Amino acid sequence: MSNIKTHYRTCNICEASCGIEIKYEGNSILSIRGDEKDPLSRGHICPKAVALQDFYQDEDRLKTPLRKKGDAWEEISWEAAFDEIVAKIQATQAAYGKNAVATYLGNPNAHNMGNLLFFSMFFKALGTINRYSSASADQLPHHVASHFMLGNGMLMPIPDIDRTHFMLIIGGNPMVSNGSMMTAPDFPHRMKAIQARGGRVVVVDPRRTETADKADEHIFIRPEKDALLLWSMIHCVFDENQVNLRHLATIIDGLEVVAEMAKDFSPDKTSAIIGIESEKIRDLAKAMTSAENAICYSRMGASTQTFGGLCLWLTNVLNIITGNFDREGGAMFTQPAFDQLAMFSNKGKPNSYGRYESRVRKMPFYNSEFPVATLADEILTEGEGQIRTLIAIAGNPVLSSPQGLRLENALEQLDFMVAVDIYLNETNRFADIILPVATGLETAHYEVVFHQFAVRNTAKYSEALFPRKENQRYDWEILKEIALRLKQQSNNGLTPEFMLDMALKNGPYGKNGMSLAYLKEHPHGVDLGALEPCLIARLQTDDGRIQLAPNIFVQDVERLKNTFFANENADNQEFMFELIGRRVLRTHNTWTHNSHRLVKGKNDCTLLLHPKDAEQIGLKNAQFAIVSSATGQVEIEVEISDEIMQGVVCMPQGWGKRDKTSMRTAANRGGVSINDLTDSSRVDALTGNAAFNGVRVSVNKK
Repeated sequence: MSNIKTHYRTCNICEASCGIEIKYEGNSILSIRGDEKDPLSRGHICPKAVALQDFYQDEDRLKTPLRKKGDAWEEISWEAAFDEIVAKIQATQAAYGKNAVATYLGNPNAHNMGNLLFFSMFFKALGTINRYSSASADQLPHHVASHFMLGNGMLMPIPDIDRTHFMLIIGGNPMVSNGSMMTAPDFPHRMKAIQARGGRVVVVDPRRTETADKADEHIFIRPEKDALLLWSMIHCVFDENQVNLRHLATIIDGLEVVAEMAKDFSPDKTSAIIGIESEKIRDLAKAMTSAENAICYSRMGASTQTFGGLCLWLTNVLNIITGNFDREGGAMFTQPAFDQLAMFSNKGKPNSYGRYESRVRKMPFYNSEFPVATLADEILTEGEGQIRTLIAIAGNPVLSSPQGLRLENALEQLDFMVAVDIYLNETNRFADIILPVATGLETAHYEVVFHQFAVRNTAKYSEALFPRKENQRYDWEILKEIALRLKQQSNNGLTPEFMLDMALKNGPYGKNGMSLAYLKEHPHGVDLGALEPCLIARLQTDDGRIQLAPNIFVQDVERLKNTFFANENADNQEFMFELIGRRVLRTHNTWTHNSHRLVKGKNDCTLLLHPKDAEQIGLKNAQFAIVSSATGQVEIEVEISDEIMQGVVCMPQGWGKRDKTSMRTAANRGGVSINDLTDSSRVDALTGNAAFNGVRVSVNKK
């Protein structure tokens, strides 16, 4: 007799947060499809969601705690693992101080309800300021811009794409990412809807991306010149007397400062440097001011470069002065059921930015962490405060952070390392102890972070589909156990579900009955409505005003001028190409390559090369090239295409293998790491975010 059941949940692989419907029988998954009743994703899923069953069934997943024994691994009990970990942490800190222990958090933590709710307890017990995460290899400029302009790094402007009539996308590819700092599942249909209502989408990128291919217009731009483009558009808005602050006019400071600075960036002055004709720049500015409503959305290409902080600040400035901030169809702000902004308010508190500086390179401390670009420095450089023990949670920075080979060398120097992960990977193979966890379909889920970045206000809780296996622990249980042992405290019975329920009941919809029990009654999720103007009430600056020209950004503009206006004709004879990254629909960062269905078929880890560049080098399609930078070298298959700008080359992020990762079978099929070429010394000086884009490389025949 058939006993087929249906389970509804949110896919927690990437920030799109798509609702899925799973048919299963016993412990066997029969199908995974989009949940048409999910109010945010509306039935859309991408190939990654279907691979959830692969991760659940994967024989390569770690099943018991492992301890390094020579060049091999031995299974140990949880009790023995916790005893050794706590003893090593305590011994390290007793001998070398609290900061001799460091933590690294990988991307999956942002999708892990339990970890997000228990990190505070864990970090407090460790007592170290040496914290690092993937955020500074991705999105830190977004948060720093919001922090200084609006008072809180989590008060994030979200494109209201479901009602906009003009969307300018700079360095983003939401057709593949389904958003990214803009949780927008089913972006393809959302973009078609913009066009269907008479709107227009323009993409500015050194590559004609999947988004650009379906947009109304694509404009090539030289890598790392986005801040100049934004300044020139802002110049045009002032020059044409088109500034319109609308309802925010009485609470904005710094307009005159921006107006004066913009005079130095006329399109005629920047056009040749940017690679975009001056009239086209003026047309883009006019589109932002003349459309019924408009939005400028800058993402990965703008964020992960040496002027990332300026790019995201200027994006906000452009949206504000064109009257498209906190307004329908422009940049708006969520009002989520779990309101982190209200729970962790910065108002009236000391500025957290720069509270500390990193020991070696004096890089800024922000959002309770240092930039990952300096992690290797802090391990390799001797002296007081040197990192000697590392705890890596759901991360693979050897592949995902800049100059991965240098970090790999640093990890070999550690006295002790702990990893919490589902696989043995390129980073945690240096660990002394690895702790496996339940994940994906074995966990309950609520998007604590990405409901904050969604293009519509929704809330959804997903119960675990399958029970965890006998010897598995949840990540949060590991964090809690280590914290309690370090503090010599007994278990207080606290769970993520209890904490989530309290947050929902005390949130903005609590008075209307919002609670965990309520969400359990609505397995498809709850629609809380379209984004509404709410910025004035949610601002967290001490004086309740928007700071259009914070000093930290104003002072950094001189660096922009000195770089491009003084050296616009500078050339690099050794490294003639500029390298940029790209995202691939069927992969996500460094951990999804163990699913056969996501890596089968054609090779996605290729170097995009313009036909004229290929002809000059003597390369043909599918041949292998040697790509070299000042820090490393890789061999990679060439894909010749006019979708990439001449003089620019592109390869995906997330790939890479090391021969010793024998437990990662699918990942060993191929692929090289872009971070064997990047340079950890290249960062955005303002935020410390890694500058992956614009790396100078040479390309030669193998």
